[in-house]
Amino acid sequence: MSAEQMSIGEMLAATVPMARTLNIEFLETTPEKAVVALPDQSEYHNHVGGPHAGAMFTLGESASGAIVLAAFGDQLSRAVPLAVRADIAYKKLAMGPVTATATLGRPAADVVAELDAGERPEFPVTVAIQRADGAVTGEMTVVWTLRPNS
Repeated sequence: MSAEQMSIGEMLAATVPMARTLNIEFLETTPEKAVVALPDQSEYHNHVGGPHAGAMFTLGESASGAIVLAAFGDQLSRAVPLAVRADIAYKKLAMGPVTATATLGRPAADVVAELDAGERPEFPVTVAIQRADGAVTGEMTVVWTLRPNS
């Protein structure tokens, strides 16, 4: 299957070893929203029986990467998306399966306009991590850039 035929979730699962290791599931990926799930897996639990903080970080970062590819995949011939920094806050105890929902913090058109102007744009992606009951267990912001190829 070529990259053009693969969904963003399939591409990330194929190219990001940590996403595969954690069995992350890409449920929805559009330029407006990405929803990614981490199944409840005892081998990735912490000392209180929920998903380890590192697994939740990887889940959130994976959701942010999925929306970046959905929003800027048409720019890959001229720029590489790179995570610049990330901040995560663990709000409540996460137990069982969790999902991460990512949204762009700036309009994609504004980011592309900066790239068109020869700049290296930065933009935030916000992520909410939730338990199955809807409680937000974590909030994350990943700042991304589109680094021009030249």
